[in-house]
Amino acid sequence: MTQPQSAVVIGAGVAGLATAGLLARRGCEVTLLEKNEHVGGRVDEITVDGFRFEVGPSWYLMPEAFSRFYELMGTSTEKELDLVLLDPGYRVYPEGQDFIDVPFGEDAVVELFESLEEGAGEKLKEYLRSAEEVYQIALDRFLYTTFSSLRPFFHRDVIRNVLRLVGLLVVSLRRFVDKRFRDRRLRQILQYPAVFLSSRPAKTPSMYHLMSHTDITLGVRYPQGGFSSVIHSLERLARDNGVRIECGKEVTAIEVDDGRACGVRLRDGHTLPADIVVSAGDLHHTETSLLPQKWRSYDEKYFGRRDPGLGVVLALIGVRGELPELAHHTLMFSAEWEEDFHVVYDGPIASRPTGASRSIYICKPSATDESVAPAGHENLFVLIPVAPDPDLGGGDAYTGQASEAVEQILDQTIEQISQWAGIEDLGERIVVKRSLGPADFAQRYFSWSGGAIGPAHTLAQSAFLRGKNVSSKVEGLYYAGQTTVPGVGVPMCLISAENVLTRIEG
Repeated sequence: MTQPQSAVVIGAGVAGLATAGLLARRGCEVTLLEKNEHVGGRVDEITVDGFRFEVGPSWYLMPEAFSRFYELMGTSTEKELDLVLLDPGYRVYPEGQDFIDVPFGEDAVVELFESLEEGAGEKLKEYLRSAEEVYQIALDRFLYTTFSSLRPFFHRDVIRNVLRLVGLLVVSLRRFVDKRFRDRRLRQILQYPAVFLSSRPAKTPSMYHLMSHTDITLGVRYPQGGFSSVIHSLERLARDNGVRIECGKEVTAIEVDDGRACGVRLRDGHTLPADIVVSAGDLHHTETSLLPQKWRSYDEKYFGRRDPGLGVVLALIGVRGELPELAHHTLMFSAEWEEDFHVVYDGPIASRPTGASRSIYICKPSATDESVAPAGHENLFVLIPVAPDPDLGGGDAYTGQASEAVEQILDQTIEQISQWAGIEDLGERIVVKRSLGPADFAQRYFSWSGGAIGPAHTLAQSAFLRGKNVSSKVEGLYYAGQTTVPGVGVPMCLISAENVLTRIEG
């Protein structure tokens, strides 16, 4: 299509800010609308009694995606962010066993694996070599594409590896890892990235073993100031390029005239005309709430066959004194690994009535960033996987009252951390405690089914099967963000912004 003169972008999260900035840099007049009172979307933050808790992403991976976006905006990662390399990258507490620090650098991790299982070091080298090759193919051929043609599938890199790639798609990550490693700890370290893909190892294609290239080979970094610093950077770049950002403006409908998007309607009744509309909000909400049935590319029947991904309960905890038992990133892995995923995806069982996983993630940003907690205190962000079900209720971070289910999950998780990490007085030292649940994600971010991360990266929801970034019914309507292609996570949101630009410019 011809270059649009004006655009409305819905949702000022990572994808919305990035898309708006790229469009404005191309000379488009862009208005970015956000329903909440500040930008950031799911990269949210809450300040309580000197603690600054981030609610959202906390792992800085895939540095190439950040570098490429910043280059498109005429700047660089080095100019925009103050990155700290984490070493160890993360700590692991396997239930009933001593903790393991996963160091930075492939050689060091190979040595670690060999120390835990004879022969595992060489197997990890092969595993990481494969992960790097697949990562590069994905980066070069499948991430930065709109799938508007079959061209990516006929590149020589893909043709040369077609049988291998097909095999990686149809074999699960769990089976792929279990075939190569025997030790439960090693299996869990290599399978847990499925959780950050909003999925479970048994349903995640082994194609995603490429994730181990990002955290083990490339390393884990932390942007000083947290991911809020990424948001501040994206916001500043958008404004500097002329984007008009309006917060507290909820879009209630996308206006369509003769099959073409022509603007949006706000809750206050006002309409805002535009040549194109980009929704960087939740795809389910966009399709089922902002468009009449006639203009929906994806209806409720479509979503009924899809997997909304993980729900979570988030605990935001301020603790008096230091917690050397926890690293910046800490993972606790239950011995009942399969049961953890079963209760989240298939429902509670008698021994797990709350339906919460006991394999949890803890972030302690105060290990690296003194700005997130008062002196002499620690800041903890705890992620507990649960079913994506708003009926579990919400926490007290925004409403002041947590549901009984969320409170129960929170209490049992604090007790688990206390026991597994040997912090006997943890409960007594807590000075601030806030929480979020699936209902908060549904209400605050219009998240489908209260999911926290985005649709699961299963075989049926990966690559071109994940959907398109353009409406098939409404001309001039585009999609960006974690609920569409290429997928979940901050790097994917940045890539989705560039892909929208590619789609518009043909």
